Amino acid sequence: MESAAAGVGLGAGEDVSSTTLFSWWSHAVSRRYQHLLDRCTPYIFYRWAACFFITFIYVLRVYLIEGFYVVSYGLGIYILNLLIGFLSPQVDPEILDLDQGPALPVRESDEFRPFVRRLPEFKFWYSITKAFCIAFVMTFFSAFDVPVFWPILLFYWVVLFTLTMRRQIAHMIKYKYVPFSFGKQRYDGKAAAPSDTKSLLKD
Repeated sequence: MESAAAGVGLGAGEDVSSTTLFSWWSHAVSRRYQHLLDRCTPYIFYRWAACFFITFIYVLRVYLIEGFYVVSYGLGIYILNLLIGFLSPQVDPEILDLDQGPALPVRESDEFRPFVRRLPEFKFWYSITKAFCIAFVMTFFSAFDVPVFWPILLFYWVVLFTLTMRRQIAHMIKYKYVPFSFGKQRYDGKAAAPSDTKSLLKD
């Protein structure tokens, strides 16, 4: 009985140690992965070049095997959803409380505020790249290859993309914002110079 109890205790100790070791290993891998993501953040061109390369590999595979059109359709819907978040402001003017004031400048005299996206560029890139990688892995499993007439899916996606982008462009025109910021505006202050000079002479 004592030997059996000792054996049970030893097994439990091995389970605890293996669980601790796996937890430490997964934490180390997660930290290393996050460190690599942080290091590649400033390299926008290379990040998007890698994303387009992965996209090309996925498109080429789907074209060669002539299947997995449902996976591609779902991927297209997901990317469209990401694109809307990338082009939308962080605070939607339509649902903004009037007591808080406008989130975007609506007059030339308003203070300049750079455009803040609902979905930042890095998360936009990371989500698209991860989605293509997952979709590429799914093409190796025949369970996801649902037979479907792909021109209908393509037509649905084009119609959905057109309607969604037309609504987004109308929203941009209505609230007068551009989803791209090219740095901070500079003011020369020429209009304010004469009044300042007169006030100094009066004093």
